[in-house]
Amino acid sequence: MADLKMNLAGIRSPNPFWLASAPPTNSGYQVQRAFEAGWGGAVWKTLGDPILNVSSRFAAFHYNGQRVAGFNNIELITDRPLEENLKEIYETKNLFPNHAVVVSIMVEPKQEKWHEIVKRVEDVGVDGLELNFGCPHGMAERGMGSASGQVPELLEKQTYWVKEVAQTPVIVKLTPNITDINAIAEAAAHGGADAISLINTINSLIGVDLDTWNTIPHVGGKGAHGGYCGPAVKPIALNMVAECARDERVGIPISGIGGISNWKDAAEFMLMGATGVQVCTAVMHHGFSIVEDMIDGLSNYLDRKGIASVTDIIGKSVPKYSDWGNLDLNYKVVARINKDVCINCNKCYIACEDTSHQCIEMLEGSGGNKYLEVREEDCVGCNLCSIVCPEEGAISMVELENEHKSMTWNERQAVMETFRK
Repeated sequence: MADLKMNLAGIRSPNPFWLASAPPTNSGYQVQRAFEAGWGGAVWKTLGDPILNVSSRFAAFHYNGQRVAGFNNIELITDRPLEENLKEIYETKNLFPNHAVVVSIMVEPKQEKWHEIVKRVEDVGVDGLELNFGCPHGMAERGMGSASGQVPELLEKQTYWVKEVAQTPVIVKLTPNITDINAIAEAAAHGGADAISLINTINSLIGVDLDTWNTIPHVGGKGAHGGYCGPAVKPIALNMVAECARDERVGIPISGIGGISNWKDAAEFMLMGATGVQVCTAVMHHGFSIVEDMIDGLSNYLDRKGIASVTDIIGKSVPKYSDWGNLDLNYKVVARINKDVCINCNKCYIACEDTSHQCIEMLEGSGGNKYLEVREEDCVGCNLCSIVCPEEGAISMVELENEHKSMTWNERQAVMETFRK
């Protein structure tokens, strides 16, 4: 079997699957049960000055029969005393010395506050720290979380304060509620971070109750924006991880977070540069036992590929991820319809005719049977027909032989600039 052991900036774990800092890591009881189930590590729910949480606090976006396609919360950091958390962290690490116990922390943007909590947390024997600069609600209104994480200078300064006293690796957790994720990732690196984790939750409002007109969720008739996570955010998270992974100015390991629900999601994040992943929503939906399938699935995948260690796939897809201007303008694919598989639902025809390039024809064969055919000379290879098709194998996107030399937009602009001169 492939070796699943992971090392993130010096933090070792038996596999790359960690629980993210969230409700599932709120207590020693939960984290210990998670380790027993097979999780390789856990990031303890954020410690700081205990706060008062509200009721109710969770909501979900269900789509087309799928429960919890997206998840929203207005919960804040720990509401349990710091001493109680520290006692349970110490017990948990002693019981599971080979598992990664990382603690998320968040305090006011004051040097002495950061120094104090770092020392207290490290005294109980943790493997690393995660600085929560991502929480978008509640704490941000108090100058913490994403209020600091959206300002590169503040994030860099506070990371530096932590590194002044920290004896264990420091991970900086980034907010996605920003125009340029690379700017804050670079700030974390400049501040001395040993790694970054991303993404934290996205500002969101799940919905409005059309009977009461209350927001969902609401607290006594009042609502507030919350943090959005779950499968729906995976494409956003994957892009941000990839952007940081290919940025040489960041240059530190990444812990991937955001919509990871199974081993395939984890493998994609690792291929795009993540050294291990963190999971929350899928666990809240299905429980700790999902890690069994994640471990088995990733192990079997690596075995099929003939890959000895999971670390060998980290970043392998990063060189394939570039800017639009570097894409080959002469590359060509077209859609082809398999008449033997097509169920004649006409969804591809409607989508192409109404919203794309009108290149699918409805024809009549011998015997009066109608069938669909792509007029390939007009097909632009947009993929829409294959996306809306409900029947596996009915539509294939076929690569055509390229008659012309590869030409990117950037190369074309350079040639035009030469002619202008």
